[in-house]
Amino acid sequence: MIAKRDVAVIGGGPAGLTTALALAMQGASVRVFEQAETLGDIGAGLQISPNGGRALAALGLSDALDRISLPSEAVVPTNGVTGRTVTRFDLTGQVPCYRFVARPDLIAMLAEACRARGVELCLGTRADDPRADLVVGADGIKSQVRARLNGADAPAFSGQVAWRALVQAEAPPQARIWMMPGRHVVTYPLPGNRLNIVAVQERNDWAAEGWHHADTPQAMRDAFADACPALHDILWAVEVPLLWGLFRHPVAARWHDASHVLVGDAAHPTLPFLAQGANLALEDAVVLARCVARHGIAAGLPRYQALRAPRVTRAIAAADANAVNYHLSGVTQRAAHLGLAALGRMAPGAFINRLDWLYGYDPAG
Repeated sequence: MIAKRDVAVIGGGPAGLTTALALAMQGASVRVFEQAETLGDIGAGLQISPNGGRALAALGLSDALDRISLPSEAVVPTNGVTGRTVTRFDLTGQVPCYRFVARPDLIAMLAEACRARGVELCLGTRADDPRADLVVGADGIKSQVRARLNGADAPAFSGQVAWRALVQAEAPPQARIWMMPGRHVVTYPLPGNRLNIVAVQERNDWAAEGWHHADTPQAMRDAFADACPALHDILWAVEVPLLWGLFRHPVAARWHDASHVLVGDAAHPTLPFLAQGANLALEDAVVLARCVARHGIAAGLPRYQALRAPRVTRAIAAADANAVNYHLSGVTQRAAHLGLAALGRMAPGAFINRLDWLYGYDPAG
């Protein structure tokens, strides 16, 4: 019921390209409008958890994802001051497996698949409200489509800033969470012997929202001056960190009207403490395409919001909880780390089982 309908997607990131591909596979005629001249602007890493992997599998991209990514074996919570490993949560039993991928590589993979399905990619083109039977707002945290549907909102500064960087380094195939009082760092490898770094600090003075604000390496080093030697070596290898302020946006109250719909960060921005921003966007794409294919645009759009809003709200709440748990100090931190260590020894599968509602989800229905 979306076949042969005209669809315009605003935004050429993972959310927009995946949605374009999913709708094109249902027979829609799709154009993607991206105001940047090129796709895949920066080399940040992404974690594709099993739920996101199922979304890509539904689009026939499992093998392509395998070629551009690394499988993850574990999540390793670590004391960032002492360097002591708190515990290790095994990921090798996940199907599909948890993977690490560079954002530009994921975008290139999606763009190639879109072109193969006849999607027209209009780069260097701003489209505020193109003519189409359906306009998809995949235009991120500053979405104009979201503003059209909901009015302007006022995001609240979370009291945290983050640096993102890449360094050349060999590392085991695992995500390590370096937890420190008021701060944490997540590191994981990417293809090409690169290490992706996201370093988060609590502070009162805010930084602008977005990924493109260059900062000095010394500012990041000062924030983690008491890091253990292993983490110190990683952070001191960074030459060009990008700084962004972390803001909380409410989940959009209204995701659609008769001919417009939101996906990804435009609908539900999430803080990067559960590694689910991209995965939720991939899910959105598959669920939206399924809903409009089965029910048409008029009935499919409210069905899509009804299916997605409760799930993304729960995921965002879980990410917010991690923001607190990673930054504990003193007696509270020691107790929490002892609890994690005991969990890892006595019930090694409990960590993954607790997240089955998240990782076990299949957006293809």
